[in-house]
This record gives sequence, structure tokens and C-alpha cells, in this order.
Amino acid sequence: MSQVIPEKPLRVVVWSTGTIGRHAIAGVDAHPDLELVGVWTSTAAKSGVDAGELAELGRELGIKATNDRDELIALRPDCILHAAMTDDRVFESIDDLTGFIRDGVNVVSSGPVILLHRTGTLPDEMIAGIDEAGRQGNASLHVNGIDPGWANDVLPLVLTSLSQRIDHVKVSEIADYSTYYQPVVMKDIFGFGQPMETRPMLWEGGILSTAWGPVVRLIAAGLDITLDEPLIEEVERRPAPRTVKTYSVDVEEGTMGSVRFRVIGTVDGVPRVTLEHITRTDATSDPDWPTPSEGDGCYRVEITGEPQMKLEFSHHGEHGDHNVSGMIVTAQRLVNAIPAVVAAKPGLLTALDLPLITGRGLVSK
Repeated sequence: MSQVIPEKPLRVVVWSTGTIGRHAIAGVDAHPDLELVGVWTSTAAKSGVDAGELAELGRELGIKATNDRDELIALRPDCILHAAMTDDRVFESIDDLTGFIRDGVNVVSSGPVILLHRTGTLPDEMIAGIDEAGRQGNASLHVNGIDPGWANDVLPLVLTSLSQRIDHVKVSEIADYSTYYQPVVMKDIFGFGQPMETRPMLWEGGILSTAWGPVVRLIAAGLDITLDEPLIEEVERRPAPRTVKTYSVDVEEGTMGSVRFRVIGTVDGVPRVTLEHITRTDATSDPDWPTPSEGDGCYRVEITGEPQMKLEFSHHGEHGDHNVSGMIVTAQRLVNAIPAVVAAKPGLLTALDLPLITGRGLVSK
């Protein structure tokens, strides 16, 4: 499949103005194939505020944010770039996204990540319902980002194209989250800064496979292997060796300060695909765990076989660190995928359904 180049700019609504949404506004504005026509906000104080101000562009875009869903759907946009928080309202957000495509609007979304792959996590009838909504509205839905997303689905699969034999594919995020601003994720979902005996839902059995299992299963689908069920989960949480203040939560000494977890897909009991996260709130802690080759965060792909391959991908914001650029690359993966998603078949799409996506038209002038 070749790159998709629309005949005229596609009309886009950005849904939310938070840590990802504000970068999405900037990304749509900068893209030659896209036109920003609307912005949704859940915050009453932001309603009526110009999108350029919300995205901190230093100029107005002539588009005022609104919290009126029907007003934005009435614009008949080609696509909604949905960047609202979904981790704490997974099924409600699926209803929202399904409603958009039923109404005839294509959607690219940063969540819920449970929709990165079609099979093995949600009931088949739920996926069929999304597909039917897409057929009714002749519209597509694609959920992606950086992780779960491009760094652990497209990137490792592209690297496997160099393989003669593949024994094991391992994808890792290794990062210091101290400057990551997302209090709900950091405190309530991960449990950072909470007593070690506290058990957030993320660490209950089956939840990691729900959140990151779709990545493992998508890699397996790309390699045409059938995984054993259930997937294997491994978790090691450690207390903070000293008190640190992060952007999202204060982490007192002795409270939860770091975690290493894996979701492993096996074939006949042999590990074939592993998703790993090593997440610190203090870059100096846990020196026995892997660290990035440089900086405070990276994605690492390791392929065991013939040949042996290792690839480390890092990013850093021009005006911030890797947590800032993490929001940018999440937004831009969605922004740049819009033409391909609009042109694709209706229903739920995964990374395996899309053509090559590049930053066409974004070279500085």
C-alpha cells in the first residue's frame, strides 16, 4: 500500500485540549493536508477560548473551543482526532468513539489502548458492533500512539523485516516518569507515592494483559504465530529509596517508587513476544534494572534469532524533556495517520491495516 495523499485538505476536529490535545491542535494546524475546523473541551472555562491560545501557539487560529458535541458533529468533519483521557473510562469512551463513526466521522484516537488489536481482549461481539457502526457511517476508527502504539507495534515489526529467523521479540519502555504530568495515571493507576501494600487495579491479575496484551497479540499477528492463552504477567514493584517530588505526585521514601512489568506471549510454552516496562520516578534508583543508553527515557527493541538485533529509540522535546516529546509523538502519530484512516475501509483498523505513514509535507521551509 502506498502513502495516501488527499485531493484537498481534510477537515479535522481535535477532541480535548490537555497534554496530548494541545499538541494535536498544533500538529493539525501545521499539516498541509489538514484543516482544523473545531475543538472540543470538557472544561467549561476553556469553552469559547481560541484554539491557538489553548495550544500555546502565540497566535489565534479563529477556532473557538466548545463543549457541545452536536455542534462539532454538525460541522461534518472528515475526522476527529480524539485525545481525551480514556484510562479511567474505557467502556464509556468506546461508546463515544463508536457513536462518532456511526455518525459518519472517521476517528483517530490515543485510547482506549484496548482497541489497538481486534482479537483476544474484548468480546468478538463488541468488535463486531464497532465494525457495524463503521459500515453504517462509512467511517473508520484507529487507536494508536507511541506506547501502546508505534514504538511497540510498527517499529518492532519493521525491524523483523531484516530477520532470517526470529526466536523472540522483546519491546521495552525504559523511562523516568518524574516529569510526566498525569496525576490520575501516576497516583491512582500506577500507585506511585502510595504505600507498598496499596494495590491499584493495574496490578491485579489480567489487567496488564488487557492494557498491553493487544500490543503482544498484534506483534504475534504480524509474525503469523498463535500465542498460548492466557498471556503471562510479571510484576516487580519497589519502594522509593529517597523522597522525590514529581510533576504528578510526591513520592515519599518507602512508598512505591518504581515498577518493572512484563506481558509475555508464548507458543507451546516458549516465550516469543515480550512487552516490558521499566518505570522510575527517580532516574537514579534501581541501578540493577536496564537504563537508557542516553537521556532519561527510551524504547528498545531486541530481536533474538538470526541475526541478533537491538534498536534503541529515544526522543526529546525542543522545549522540554522526553515526557513532553512523548505527548508530541503520540499526537503526531495520530495527526499523520489521518489521511490513511479517512481513505481506509470502514470499521476498526489496526497498524497492520494501514499503509506507510510518514511526515510528508512537514519539512521546515
